[in-house]
Amino acid sequence: MNPTTDKQKYFIIDFDSTFTKVEAMDELCQIALQNHPEKNERLSQIQSLTDQAMDGTLSFRESLHQRIAILEANKSHLPELIEKLGEKVSESFKRNQTFFDTYKDTILIVSSGFKDFIVPIVTKFGIKTENIYANEFEFDEDGKIKSFDASNVLSEDNGKVKLLRNLNLQGDIYVIGDGYTDYEIKEAGLANEFYAFTENIKRDKVVDKADREAQNLDEFLYVNKLARNISYPKNRIKVLLLENIHQSAKEAMEKEGYQVELLTSALTEDELIEKIKDISILGIRSKTNLTSKVVEHADRLLAVGAFCIGTNQIDLEACQDRGIVVFNAPYSNTRSVVELAIGEMIMLMRGVPKSVMEMHTGKWNKSATNSFEVRGKKLGIIGYGNIGAQLSVVAEALGMKVYFYDIVDRLALGNATMCDSLEELLSISDVISLHVDGRTENTNIIRKEHFDLMKEGVVFMNLARGQVVDIAALVENLKSGKILGAGVDVYPEEPKNNQEEFISELRQIPNVILTPHVGGSTVEAQENIAQFVPHKMIDYINAGNTFSSVNFPELQLPKLQNAHRLMHIHKNVPGILAKINQIFAKNEVNIVGQYLKTNEKIGYVITDINQKYHQEVIEELKNIEDTIRFRILY
Repeated sequence: MNPTTDKQKYFIIDFDSTFTKVEAMDELCQIALQNHPEKNERLSQIQSLTDQAMDGTLSFRESLHQRIAILEANKSHLPELIEKLGEKVSESFKRNQTFFDTYKDTILIVSSGFKDFIVPIVTKFGIKTENIYANEFEFDEDGKIKSFDASNVLSEDNGKVKLLRNLNLQGDIYVIGDGYTDYEIKEAGLANEFYAFTENIKRDKVVDKADREAQNLDEFLYVNKLARNISYPKNRIKVLLLENIHQSAKEAMEKEGYQVELLTSALTEDELIEKIKDISILGIRSKTNLTSKVVEHADRLLAVGAFCIGTNQIDLEACQDRGIVVFNAPYSNTRSVVELAIGEMIMLMRGVPKSVMEMHTGKWNKSATNSFEVRGKKLGIIGYGNIGAQLSVVAEALGMKVYFYDIVDRLALGNATMCDSLEELLSISDVISLHVDGRTENTNIIRKEHFDLMKEGVVFMNLARGQVVDIAALVENLKSGKILGAGVDVYPEEPKNNQEEFISELRQIPNVILTPHVGGSTVEAQENIAQFVPHKMIDYINAGNTFSSVNFPELQLPKLQNAHRLMHIHKNVPGILAKINQIFAKNEVNIVGQYLKTNEKIGYVITDINQKYHQEVIEELKNIEDTIRFRILY
């Protein structure tokens, strides 16, 4: 993919706050003034002088003189400075070694900083020493930095412009930097384009003058179709997180370089259709419905994260048909839901909710009537998945006898007993707890005839899905006294956000615990989910891994090294892999690794190839009949 053009390309790159995340002189100041009594005041002065020089409000030479005078640094401080700077190279520079390898002869570091610390950093990337232009310190006999080489053109005002004139480079010249002195090269007519580099710091005055803003090196390389290690700039990947997803998810995505928008509430179908048009990654919880109609408008969508256990709010088939991978968090909030179920069970068996309501009205009713221990009682669990099974273990530790029913054969944990039918479980249980998913078949699986089968004085809890219980039948049995108490965390209709009123027939009924769908809403659970789901989506975007996806063939891939990774998603019909490999063979492309996984509807082929191929190969792969989506990683 080396570009072939008539003109030579030269790349003029600044060092401070561009090649590195920091200003080296500021870092040197931190080292040199570490134990100085005026450290904070001097740091502030040097920072101010740096900013004034960068935005053009103070001459560079004057700024340099004043900073060195304040600094009081020594040659002995330089090794520590070099070590620190090596750790603070800009992330996008670190991940684009291909660019440095390809253009090592024409990449020039032009800096108002100093060779003493620049050379050891940039030469590690293959940049030639003779292509590094910077100032040089002058030291006294004790090694103290006393001044700089005043004969160096870069120590002068407008020094970068004067240097470029002297170099008289012939070709296309691109300047990448964060400061006003970098812009001056273009202003003087010595460069084709100036890119304001804003990965580390954004100076509005400089951005306003630039031909383009480069939020990172990836963006610059992508726009100019230059050799790079990343196919698509991460800053162009837009992420939408809904329903007040934990802040750490946003932070993880932003750290990766994505653009992230976080909204506190769910969106309606029409709102989401409008919002999703340029979104690559979507994060939702249980209230947002990702319908097939929404998916039809999601032309850029690559991955969806359900920051919860269930995925019934997502049309998984529609996503699959368009090559959109869906991840969820099947285990992250299990413990939180179980603890709430145990807590509610104990409170309801003791009649605590009713007592609390009475106490708040001034009524003192000290009595043991209808107040029971849970020890020795029979707990019936409907749905023995991750949550149901863990509830079984914890309840048994409290001395309960556990029974469960599931439509899938499950291995009983501890001394739990599997019931042959739902009816059997309902008839023997003292406490019933629902932990089923929200599939359509589970709508109103507990209704009037099921309540009729239950014992008098049963405790009933639903922390699963709102639509699985007939609310009118539940209310009737609560008011008749057949149900001793109920704990409900989920409802057929729920407010979209915290500002909407919660409306339900269950309100104001004694000995009923109503909670606002908070079964998994603990700090621990939300942090776990906000770590698990984003990393799954990032791993897919960056490497193609689909392991733990709920709607895609699962592939756990090796790390991509010295190759291009081609991702081909297609309908599961015969002959696709053969067609892919015929294209590679015809174009003499060497395959270094290939991985295929299918399900009943789609196939997912990952092919790692060596770094030499023509664009025609990509076009042919995209045009294979029954291709759903094609993507390149490198």
